[in-house]
Amino acid sequence: MKKPSDSVPDHTPVLVGIAAIQQRCANPNDAADAITLMRSAAAKAVDDSGNPSIVDSIELITVPRGMWTYTNPAALIAEHIGAQRSRTQLADFGILQQTLIGKACERIANGDIQAAMVVGGEARYRQLQAQIQQVELNDTAQDDDTPDSQLTPAAELWSDIEADAGLGMPVGYYAILESALCAAAGTSMDSHRDKIARRYQRFSEIAAGNPDAWSHIAGTGTMTASSIRDASDKNRMLAFPYTKLHNSQWNVDQACALLLCSAGLAAALDIPRERWVYPLASSESNQMLNVAQRPKLAESVAAHLAAEHVLEHANKTVDDIDFIELYSCFPAAVNLYINALGISDERDVTVSGAMPFAGGPVNNFFLQASVALAKKLREHSNSYGLASCVSGMFTKQAYGLWSSTEPSTAFKFVDVSADVSEAQQAMTLVEPHQGEVKVVGCTVLFDNNKPERFVAVCEYPDATRTVSYTRDPVMMTTALERNRVGDSLFVDTDGQLTEAPLEK
Repeated sequence: MKKPSDSVPDHTPVLVGIAAIQQRCANPNDAADAITLMRSAAAKAVDDSGNPSIVDSIELITVPRGMWTYTNPAALIAEHIGAQRSRTQLADFGILQQTLIGKACERIANGDIQAAMVVGGEARYRQLQAQIQQVELNDTAQDDDTPDSQLTPAAELWSDIEADAGLGMPVGYYAILESALCAAAGTSMDSHRDKIARRYQRFSEIAAGNPDAWSHIAGTGTMTASSIRDASDKNRMLAFPYTKLHNSQWNVDQACALLLCSAGLAAALDIPRERWVYPLASSESNQMLNVAQRPKLAESVAAHLAAEHVLEHANKTVDDIDFIELYSCFPAAVNLYINALGISDERDVTVSGAMPFAGGPVNNFFLQASVALAKKLREHSNSYGLASCVSGMFTKQAYGLWSSTEPSTAFKFVDVSADVSEAQQAMTLVEPHQGEVKVVGCTVLFDNNKPERFVAVCEYPDATRTVSYTRDPVMMTTALERNRVGDSLFVDTDGQLTEAPLEK
């Protein structure tokens, strides 16, 4: 009699346990802190595997850093579930969440480890309620314990020149990318905004049907396109054309866990085959170019090349993929991935409901979305799922390709950074200085729902780039009326933008 894994090589990585949990407590004293949520998710993922004894084989627990102060959360998780053999890892901001999954799968495929767990979570809603109610919280304490390994990014995610122009929060950077996408599409900003709003209405409808979505537990229901598109007292404009409802909702209490192991171990532990989901390939680009230094703001060479690798490895096209989850921190991320993959406008590009509605727990959404994708694959035999990942200001890109059917090829992890660096080099970024410039990307930043400054990535005639701004109300009004990408402007002697050169 054949064992269940006879048709699958023993070192094939499989996802055997998944869990996503959330809480929404009006009284923060009744709410669990982030590590408690993560430990609960980890325990639930172990139970989901169907054989709790798998904890004895977990050799790695890796966690993406969140907005909490635990120094080694993986150790607290390991202690809670009894994974005594596990080594611990912490991934800093700037590390792709797909990297944690992909590297764990690669180590399983290489025979280095038998099982690994990826866990993440936040409790920012709890923290927000504590601030509003002026309640002091008692979080789980952890001494200066250090993880066995730590992943850190190779460079900063933005430049001083960008920051000096007023770009601080990610929303401004992504709004600049959006203006370039609009110009490349050859459409008006009004039409572009309408298209985004219709897509985000669909996101909210999908989230309403997802029991693990934040909007589901909050009871907010679906949003209309107009309520998403247009600013209001409850939906502030943050960076034109983005309102609050275009942004990731990070004030959530959510956690999740993914439990991976070898097919040989899963078979030996009699883990039911219907729980198996196969990671087929993981691809990523870690080239780090500041937004202002990217040759084409409306394209992502990295997203295109990384997609080619995962799809070709499985001998699939995007049309063969049954379920898609595109990273959705801001509309520009969704649009850049749609363009890179060649996805039609009619397709749904989320199974979770996306970050504004499903909830975007800071540095953990991609893991939450991967759980949602795995649930879909379990429900549909012989199906394929693709999830895209982002770090920074669309600085890094990645994909995870999954299937509910047995793979025909071995798992593959590929880093396309070298190919991306060969295909595109950074534009020279200089301090703003007097001269004529061409706008290649722009936005109007808002403060308390009022326009505060017009910021633009600009290019001088010598092909150097800069980032400048103005608080001139007429220029801000013009930028809100039409997309200024492609316009010629001037930088004055103070390094600020103006419509006309200074008179001699």
